[in-house]
Amino acid sequence: MIGQLKGRLDSTHDGGCIFDVNGVGYLLSCSRKTLDALAGRDGAQRLLVETRVSQDAITLYGFADASEREAFRALIEVKTVGPQKALIVLSSLTPDGLARAIAGKERKRLSEVKGLGAATANRIVDEPAMQKWAVGRATPDADGEGALSIAPLEQGAEADAVSALVNLGWKQPQAAAAISRVAKRLGDGATLDALIRDGLKEMAR
Repeated sequence: MIGQLKGRLDSTHDGGCIFDVNGVGYLLSCSRKTLDALAGRDGAQRLLVETRVSQDAITLYGFADASEREAFRALIEVKTVGPQKALIVLSSLTPDGLARAIAGKERKRLSEVKGLGAATANRIVDEPAMQKWAVGRATPDADGEGALSIAPLEQGAEADAVSALVNLGWKQPQAAAAISRVAKRLGDGATLDALIRDGLKEMAR
């Protein structure tokens, strides 16, 4: 399974892009916000990837950061919300904006997302798992309409360490906070192994 890709944007199309990794072009489905973030930065970039395998296809979904991928994973667990509808939501709302809308039960705001509809918006708001996810993320000072950013390669070790902790079962916000503290303590020369090792110690406290 592919968890992330490091490369360059080759081209974009409606609903996705081709991401060039050492001459191999990966076809990725992405939100509009991730595509805008990719197009706004030159050079090598990192994309987190969710691989979904169905009976007749293997589809790769690309994300600007771990919070968007986490929101995607939460959304597709809601009945009738598949990957494409999840990307429609994330094209209109950032993860923080979505969390605030769900936590505040702003049904109208979600129903106004083009292509979603009132019935699906209600399911998202009423889903207990989504409420639990949203309450953990919703913050009063978060900019729900802000743009996503793509992490440059020089920040890859810290981002990869966060991804490793998330893959081990920790929540992304807690993992990110722990790795941030560790990175400050270890300094600029910290290796990925050191970040993960000390990050695990930090999480165990």
